[in-house]
Amino acid sequence: MDTVDLSCSKLLCPHIHPEGWRFVGISALLVLAIQGGAAWYGYGAWVIILWLFPFAVALFFRDPERVPPRDPLAIVSPADGTVSMLTEVPVPATLGLDPSPVVWRVSIFMSVFNVHVNRMPAGGTILKTHYIPGSFLNASLDKASEENERHLYLMKTTSGATLAFVQIAGLVARRILCLVKEGQSMERAERFGLIRFGSRLDVYLPLGVEPVVRVGQTMIAGETPIAYFKA
Repeated sequence: MDTVDLSCSKLLCPHIHPEGWRFVGISALLVLAIQGGAAWYGYGAWVIILWLFPFAVALFFRDPERVPPRDPLAIVSPADGTVSMLTEVPVPATLGLDPSPVVWRVSIFMSVFNVHVNRMPAGGTILKTHYIPGSFLNASLDKASEENERHLYLMKTTSGATLAFVQIAGLVARRILCLVKEGQSMERAERFGLIRFGSRLDVYLPLGVEPVVRVGQTMIAGETPIAYFKA
């Protein structure tokens, strides 16, 4: 799988999301400026260390291809990372659904070392998106779901179920990028957004659907099933 493929070709020439190229360029220009300003000190190991910075930025924005499972009932993880919480809560009232039913919420925490391109947990149509500005608490905290900057999505899946998911900014994340719009049809594992520099994804499963993952389990966006629709 792409997230664990540490071959030289993958590390030295990763596929970069278009959003990342300007950051790679800015970091490279910064290194050139520092290198030029300190030229009189000579060149040594510090130059190599400096150039690791834009390389690290490029790795952060890597965007590997993913292959979803064959089972059409599988709901896949929308993010790379680790399952940080499994809780039973109502779907956010902001999405306009009845707040009384309690559903399972699967929270996936992304560190700065994870791929940060987010993918659709299921195929279907985006019914609603809603951006909420907020704080930048540690994304692993439960209250981040209510207090942090976030972008909410509601979709009607191809199976007719209602599924909600939320991008949540973290302690060092300062931008949530949404790549979809209301009314847009999406395929499972298709890219729908990106969060910069550490964050979390919450998935609110359809009523009656239970997660098949556990806290601490490693997720691969677009590939790892987190639950299954009822047949």
